[in-house]
Amino acid sequence: MTAQVGDELWDEFHRAVNMTSRELQEWLSVEAAGENSEEVPDRAGRPLGRQVLEILGKRRTDLTDDDAAAMRRVVEIIRTQRPAGTDVTAGGTDWRHGLMDIGHDPLKPA
Repeated sequence: MTAQVGDELWDEFHRAVNMTSRELQEWLSVEAAGENSEEVPDRAGRPLGRQVLEILGKRRTDLTDDDAAAMRRVVEIIRTQRPAGTDVTAGGTDWRHGLMDIGHDPLKPA
């Protein structure tokens, strides 16, 4: 079932998620790679990050209710973790990597 994603959510999501689908895919693959992990590339990363990647590859008319819920969740997480005016290095490496897991790189220029 497709969801009706309004202009506000669509725009907020695409402002908050500042990584391209390629950048996010590469990040999820690198982040999931470790000494004890052998992730399949299309399953690399956390579930929400993979869902963001899927959303980035969809047309707006193809989004589901689950996609819309994930979009709202991502916008809220980014808004909470990085309030307007927050220094790009405010939270350190773990903070940055956590945001990058869902498609937002605080060090990426606007």
